[in-house]
Amino acid sequence: MKVTNWGNYPVIEATMHSPSSVEEVQRIIAASPEVIARGMGRCYGDSSLNSTILSTLRLNHILAFDDRNGSITCESGVRFSELLDAFVPRGWFLPVTPGTKHITVGGAVASDVHGKNHHVAGSFSHHLLSIVILLGNGSIVKCSPQDYSDLFWATCGGMGLTGIILEATFRMKPIETVYIRQRVLKTKNIDEAFNAFEANKHWTYSVAWIDCLAKGDSLGRSALILGEHATKAEVEYRYRDPLKSDPPLSIPVPFFFPSGVLNRYTIKAFNEIWNAHYISRDSFVDYEPFFYPLDFVADWNRIYGKRGFTQYQFVLPKSVPLDGFKKILRTIAESGDGSFLAVLKLFGKQEGMLSFPQEGYTLALDFSITPESMRLFERLDAMVIEFGGRLYLSKDVRMNKEAFQKGYSNAAAFTSVKKKVDPSNKFQSLQSKRIGISSI
Repeated sequence: MKVTNWGNYPVIEATMHSPSSVEEVQRIIAASPEVIARGMGRCYGDSSLNSTILSTLRLNHILAFDDRNGSITCESGVRFSELLDAFVPRGWFLPVTPGTKHITVGGAVASDVHGKNHHVAGSFSHHLLSIVILLGNGSIVKCSPQDYSDLFWATCGGMGLTGIILEATFRMKPIETVYIRQRVLKTKNIDEAFNAFEANKHWTYSVAWIDCLAKGDSLGRSALILGEHATKAEVEYRYRDPLKSDPPLSIPVPFFFPSGVLNRYTIKAFNEIWNAHYISRDSFVDYEPFFYPLDFVADWNRIYGKRGFTQYQFVLPKSVPLDGFKKILRTIAESGDGSFLAVLKLFGKQEGMLSFPQEGYTLALDFSITPESMRLFERLDAMVIEFGGRLYLSKDVRMNKEAFQKGYSNAAAFTSVKKKVDPSNKFQSLQSKRIGISSI
């Protein structure tokens, strides 16, 4: 069957297995020379693609929940959307969530996902109590930050290359309402944006939309969006049921747009409209549009056409002067090959071997797959490496070995653990082969 991930590039032929029990997983692993796990396929590139794929979507049971402390144990195929539907009405929220709820718990562990609160809450791994992994020899290991810690930290952010994640136990976050107290701050350029982030880093959630085509004095003009979970006292006079959320509307994209619809002119027009849309103000909003604005547009990846797209997401350490970001933004703006979805976030400190975040700032930009964008990426790679940054494995589809090895200083430590738990190198992906992730 043909399989592709969210970026619709590459599209490959693969054998897909969909087991519903641990015993089935063991049989598939034993019979497969190499394999990679796949959840919802929301990684953008080829990190969950191989000639043999094991889908975890039928391993989707919630096994235990402690309503005293929010501790939950579930199988890896449980989706974030299912957890939200089940537990938000009971006053619990995800401790960390990326910009889509359509991911699995196993995918969240493998990518060690981060959200708008990384600067205060860290990534998903910071909230994990334990994970259960099926290794290449068929054995099952339960690991945690205390027990088999090397395997734990290699698996969190390890892109499924240590084994099949079967279960995860983590703590949910208590909330009083489904609403977010939101503040929007418009900034004229990247200098103001960085100053606004630093001045407001006491807020739990922060993210900025950034106009990557703006130039001159407007380079990096942004809208910084801040948020806190609203309390009952703040909203009870506005809403009857503080834990009831109205089902969000969904706008479908029923077909692939023709190639070329997204170009420098349409993206520039979109950015002008989007900039005018944001107004500096305080308000209360439902958690869905705050955390998952793009989930309202079903299959929005089709907007980029059948040739597909990728998200170029990098992080630069805080030690890098602002001039580093300015140089990258100027290169993008001058190329004219901009993104109409450019998001800036603040990261805190991070543990892990292949986890993407490091203390600093991350910028994510979507680009159509074209020869021009591929040449631009090579130029950007050189700058990211020069400034001590790295690219996000979950969004990558074209990084080379040099960029990976220079960006991930703990890659050798990861490989050492992988060789111990997977000596036959059974767990591989197209990405792991491309960047030599397990052959250092």
